[in-house]
Amino acid sequence: MSVKRFPASLKSGIAPQRELLMPQRHLHQATVDAARLARPSGTGLDSGAVRQRMVSRLRAEGKFDERVLAAMATVPRHEFVDSALAAQAYEDTALPIGHGQTISKPSVVAHMLGLLMAGSGARQRGSLGRVLEIGTGCGYQAAVIAMLARHLTSIERLQGLHDKAKLNLQRIVLPRAPRLIWGDGRIGHAASGPFDSIIAAAGGEDIPPAWTEQLAPGGRLVAPTAAGSRGQVLVVLDHVIDGGVSRWLRSEHEAVLFVPLKSGVV
Repeated sequence: MSVKRFPASLKSGIAPQRELLMPQRHLHQATVDAARLARPSGTGLDSGAVRQRMVSRLRAEGKFDERVLAAMATVPRHEFVDSALAAQAYEDTALPIGHGQTISKPSVVAHMLGLLMAGSGARQRGSLGRVLEIGTGCGYQAAVIAMLARHLTSIERLQGLHDKAKLNLQRIVLPRAPRLIWGDGRIGHAASGPFDSIIAAAGGEDIPPAWTEQLAPGGRLVAPTAAGSRGQVLVVLDHVIDGGVSRWLRSEHEAVLFVPLKSGVV
C-alpha cells in the first residue's frame, strides 16, 4: 500500500524546470504530485523518525521494557489503521479499526507486553517464547509480539478483522510469521500449546479455564478481567510448580477498559 505524505510547500524543494502542479487537477492528484516532487524530509509516516518519537515519549515515562520499545520502534503502526487516521497512528491513543473494535494505545501495548516480559520464564529465555494472543484485531500487537517471541498463535473471532490482520501483516517484514486463527479465543488453541506467554485484548468475568490449562509451567498470562467493585483490571497469572504441584499465582494491576470477551465466531 502506498503511504501518503503531507504536501510540501510550493516555495521550496521543487526545481523550476520540474513539472508544475496544475490548478486544474483534482486536489488529491495535486497532493500526490507535491509529495512525489518534494525533497524527502525524513518525517513522513514511512520513515522511522515518527516511530522513534513515539517510542521516545514512552521511554521518557521510565516504566516500559526496553526490548518492547525496540520492537515498537520497528513496527509501522500506521500500516494497521485506516488511511484517514494514519496521521494519528503514532499518538498515544486508541483508534477505531472497524467492527466495533479499536487498536490499543501504544502505552497499553507497551505495558502489557512489559508485564509478560517480566515473567520468570521470559527473563530466563530472554524472549516471550511460545505465545498465544487472544484478539488479533488489526494485527498490530501481533506484529510487535512477533519481534519478541519464538512462535505466535493469534486468534480472532471476527472474520472481518481476521482477514484484515492477514492483509496488514503481509505488508510488513517480520522475523517470523504469526499463525493467525479465525476462531473462539475463549477456548484457546491447545494444538499449538502449551504456551509460555498468553495475552488477551478482551476482558471477561474471569480467566477461562482453557487458558490456564494451556499455560506452560513457568509461563505468564496477562489479561483484562473483572475485579468486583474495581471494575476491569489487568490480571497477571503465573504458573508455578511448587513441590511438584502446579499453582497459579494471581496479581491485580491497574484499572483498564477493554472490549468484552465473547464466545463463538462471527
